[in-house]
Amino acid sequence: MDPRDTAPDSWELEEDAEAPATAAGLPAAFAALNVNAKPFIPNVNAPVFVPSFLQANTGEMSALDGVPEPVANMEVAETAGPVENGGTEADMTTEEETWEQKEEPGGDGGGGGQEDLGGGGACMEGAVKQEDEEMMEEEEEEMPMPKVTSAPPDAPKKEHVNVVFIGHVDAGKSTIGGQIMYLTGMVDKRTLEKYEREAKEKNRETWYLSWALDTNQEERDKGKTVEVGRAYFETEKKHFTILDAPGHKSFVPNMIGGASQADLAVLVISARKGEFETGFEKGGQTREHAMLAKTAGVKHLIVLINKMDDPTVNWSLERYEECKEKLVPFLKKVGFNPKKDIHFMPGSGLTGANLKDPVPECPWYTGLPFIAHLDSLPNFTRSSDGPVRLPIVDKYKDMGTVILGKLESGSISKAQQLVMMPNRHTVEVLSLLSDDVETDDAAAGENLKLRLKGIEEEEILPGFILCTPDNLCHSGRTFDAQIVIIEHKSIICRGYNAVLHIHTCIEEVQITALICLVDKKTGEKSKTRPRFVKQDQVCIARLRAAGVICLETFKDFPQMGRFTLRDEGKTIAIGKVLKLVPEKD
Repeated sequence: MDPRDTAPDSWELEEDAEAPATAAGLPAAFAALNVNAKPFIPNVNAPVFVPSFLQANTGEMSALDGVPEPVANMEVAETAGPVENGGTEADMTTEEETWEQKEEPGGDGGGGGQEDLGGGGACMEGAVKQEDEEMMEEEEEEMPMPKVTSAPPDAPKKEHVNVVFIGHVDAGKSTIGGQIMYLTGMVDKRTLEKYEREAKEKNRETWYLSWALDTNQEERDKGKTVEVGRAYFETEKKHFTILDAPGHKSFVPNMIGGASQADLAVLVISARKGEFETGFEKGGQTREHAMLAKTAGVKHLIVLINKMDDPTVNWSLERYEECKEKLVPFLKKVGFNPKKDIHFMPGSGLTGANLKDPVPECPWYTGLPFIAHLDSLPNFTRSSDGPVRLPIVDKYKDMGTVILGKLESGSISKAQQLVMMPNRHTVEVLSLLSDDVETDDAAAGENLKLRLKGIEEEEILPGFILCTPDNLCHSGRTFDAQIVIIEHKSIICRGYNAVLHIHTCIEEVQITALICLVDKKTGEKSKTRPRFVKQDQVCIARLRAAGVICLETFKDFPQMGRFTLRDEGKTIAIGKVLKLVPEKD
């Protein structure tokens, strides 16, 4: 039998004997390598490999538990037998680098009987590599979870502000949202780099920031937001929820749902030559979105003129002023007060210029950057002591029935009994999440996820409302409303059908009677009933919905008394509920 095939008494002796022969046989290129390193020998009885940076932790933990370390380790330490890499445990803990250094000569085989074992080593190396790759893949698959900063229990609750980003298609709404999340530390750099890689593969490298908010595949492929994206970030004084509304005119109903939850709107305008004009012309979404935001009850508007870093603009004051001059008269007509309600600012979503820090290229803008400006806004008045009103935006199944919505008034706490209108189902709140952070109670103005007991997901529709049992909201089908016709080519008579958007509810309605016309300047009502109304007229009409809806009069509860009427993909009228008409039996 060849002596090389038998295992020697001691690996150390064998190695010393063979080392000079091996060194002589190696080419000059390998002369610099450490040939005396122990060859790689898979040891079946070796303990599981623990990287050096984890060993300290495990040592501490076992000391804490008062349990001795695993027996395998103790045995190995006593016998100083070979551990996984052929060295003793002491060698292992020296440095991580020794791994690389030791494996290479092991691969060359320390001559003789190591050839077979070297092969085995290669297999194990392969297995380790494969595991590493799998782990990497798993890590990549994970969805980025926003970092939740838990405030100390005695800290005062920050004010919740819901900000909706509106504007024409491709104005940069999602990109600005993604950039803000990155600047405030809600999305880490690694995740963004991953998005950037994936976006580059699709030749869409400028879209990667918007992927933080456009999470589903269809939105990413087309670069268009469809659903209202949600995210949140915090500043020193406030807690903001970002609602990223779609800009495309096909998805305006979704945008109305987003705007109805907002306290504050950011109208994003593209300063790029041609893009601003397209968005602002008749049929562009800049006009429609501004008007819908006002109708949805947004009081304060920030106009963010985006893409100022574009080569066609290059932070030019003339272009900024040109956009501003065109917008102010229109926004004034919609109902915003240019002195109090509107704030203009330049910026760039892609580079993040003027979002967090001021821009050196833009000396003419002296105001605060975007995030600082949001933080400095005055507090909103909320009716926390009013009745509970929570219009439902969305619902899904997840270990029970989960609903999403913004609490318009009142406060909700865990285990509270509420009533779902208009079905009058009694439900119990199992858990409360305010922006993905579990809480025991929530006040008006917060965006909530509630897990409910006592109702099935199929029994809920968006537009239903959660109320307290002692103060239910009104529901019905017929109501009188004051309507302003904004855009309609022909005349509108009784019997006209349109789609009603009121808070988060979408329902078909019919104008059953035109009661009177209202003079825009004096507010006087006509004595006779009009036979029709046309564009730019204001009238009081009776409307009847196809199904029972929840609503309140504008006087009692403005958030649930404003509505828009849409037809053929256009907003034709805005209005407010004046009176609820009881149903005849």
